[in-house]
Amino acid sequence: MKLENLTISKIKESLEEGKFSAQDLTEKYLEKIKKENKELSAYLSVTKELALEQAKEVDKKLKKGEAGKLAGVPIAIKDNILVKGESCTAASKILEDYIAPYNATCIEKLKKEGAIILGKTNLDEFAMGSSTENSAFQITKNPHDKKRVPGGSSGGSAAATAADLCQASLGSDTGGSIRQPAAFCGTVGLKPTYGAVSRYGLMAFASSLDQIGPITKTVEDARILFSVLTGKDEKDSTSMEIDFDKIKIDIKKTTIGVPKEYFKEGIDKEIKDKVMERIEDYKKMGAKIKEVSLPHTKYALPAYYIISPSEASSNLARYDGVKYGLNTKKGNYKDVRGKGFGDEVKRRIMLGTYCLSSGYYDAYYKKAQKVRTLIKKDFTKAFEEVDFLITPTSPTPAFEIGQKSEDPLSMYLADICTIPVNLAGLPAVSVPAGKTNSLPVGLQIIGKPFEEYKILELANLIYD
Repeated sequence: MKLENLTISKIKESLEEGKFSAQDLTEKYLEKIKKENKELSAYLSVTKELALEQAKEVDKKLKKGEAGKLAGVPIAIKDNILVKGESCTAASKILEDYIAPYNATCIEKLKKEGAIILGKTNLDEFAMGSSTENSAFQITKNPHDKKRVPGGSSGGSAAATAADLCQASLGSDTGGSIRQPAAFCGTVGLKPTYGAVSRYGLMAFASSLDQIGPITKTVEDARILFSVLTGKDEKDSTSMEIDFDKIKIDIKKTTIGVPKEYFKEGIDKEIKDKVMERIEDYKKMGAKIKEVSLPHTKYALPAYYIISPSEASSNLARYDGVKYGLNTKKGNYKDVRGKGFGDEVKRRIMLGTYCLSSGYYDAYYKKAQKVRTLIKKDFTKAFEEVDFLITPTSPTPAFEIGQKSEDPLSMYLADICTIPVNLAGLPAVSVPAGKTNSLPVGLQIIGKPFEEYKILELANLIYD
């Protein structure tokens, strides 16, 4: 049983043919986690008892012919998504002892289809970061080079998937937190359209930007997982039931847009060259390639770092030591938040509180929202001329641990290619586009709202 060769379809097929049981497969993954996680630090906690219990249940259902789409598929969950009865820390000391009282909607959907939950993965504290160095508990390493970061904030999920410590994983994406680590670790990362997947049970960072999505080893696995996760949820008023257009794309009638702003100074030459090679592959298949402009892209980063901290300062107000929070000797508000939150979380709370304060709201938050509207209009205009947009996922390959941790602005630039997509609420997928100096390069495909299946089909045409 070579775990690196498995896909969701192969697992289901093998289980139905009796080549191995769900319990066999789960034990194999748990054994591998026990051996390798200490060095990689991808998991914060392993839900061994829950996983084995679920595997036994799946084996019973397989015998009855009642297995779901994800029967026996071992999945890791980012530790800001609630799994009932298990710890959920958001990689923060303020929630070190918190046990989830209910399942997130996405977890209910996974369990209904027979997925096996192996454990909770590391992240930047409260999903605030681009390297998984901001975790209060450990620093996750990149499986391709353990001296480098796996990206963030879903670095634990991407590293676990890339290292075959799970078949697939769930992450959350507020400004690139699924796609950027997927690019750094050589996996597939899908950020769905805002509203395509319920956020109920996801610890809120920036509510108008957050989305849950899959990190997988193949494009097809991402498609299968997305099909399970999507849909209207009464517990999340922003979620929608969409009749997704599953019409096959004709590459010879497809126009791919290349936004010139994403290939300018600041993008590593090696990254640019690899992405352009893949664009050339599409051209050889018959696609029309057209340069387009998204003129307000240069304002995306500053707008994001006003909007997201503002929403975070509001969302994180609940961690006050009364309803949630650290038990300290003094037990006061200042002491709980001072000791419970890490530096990056404090930085964003202070920034957001300032932007929302009296006299500054109009100058900062309101203006940033107007810029967000202009960025969205840029995409709408571009999609009148093209069917898809292709960009690099990250301006650089994975950087060394510690290289950017003392320079917040340099770290923020790691998400410069992904942030505009969140501001516009669009779907985007990062897929491997080759390697530079043995490090993975990610290519980002951006689509029109609720065209996840189309961007995945386009991705599959070049996915190696």
